[in-house]
Amino acid sequence: MIRPTQFFPFFKGQFISRLFVGAIALAGLTVPSLAQEKITNPIAVFSGLDKITGRITTFDVYINETVQFGALQLTPRVCYTRPDTEAPKTDTFVEVDEITLDRKIRKIFSGWMFADSPGLNAVEHPVYDVWLKACKQKSDIPAPDKS
Repeated sequence: MIRPTQFFPFFKGQFISRLFVGAIALAGLTVPSLAQEKITNPIAVFSGLDKITGRITTFDVYINETVQFGALQLTPRVCYTRPDTEAPKTDTFVEVDEITLDRKIRKIFSGWMFADSPGLNAVEHPVYDVWLKACKQKSDIPAPDKS
């Protein structure tokens, strides 16, 4: 075990121990408070590229709603943003399935997408690309029925 007095020989015994315990406690209190700053949003905003037509479409998807973009079905599970006082970080956990030509559903992506790094975890398909643009609280699209 490394002792604090090895790095700071001028400090003795209890003072340095209390200093390290205080620093660790302070660090422990600030880390969870940052994690609690994320904002949960009910809507994820995606953009999709149809590589055949070259058309880019932007569309809103409610959390836990499945929408179809070409042969892909997207289902976002959560969509987080940060307050305006922090650096923008927008991310979503999404599941993407492909409907094959023989009408089978095949999962092609399940994971996190990040709006500030669209190429990091974007869905890349031979015909379609899909990436996260934003998360938001309201949409012009009506919410899906809860029945």
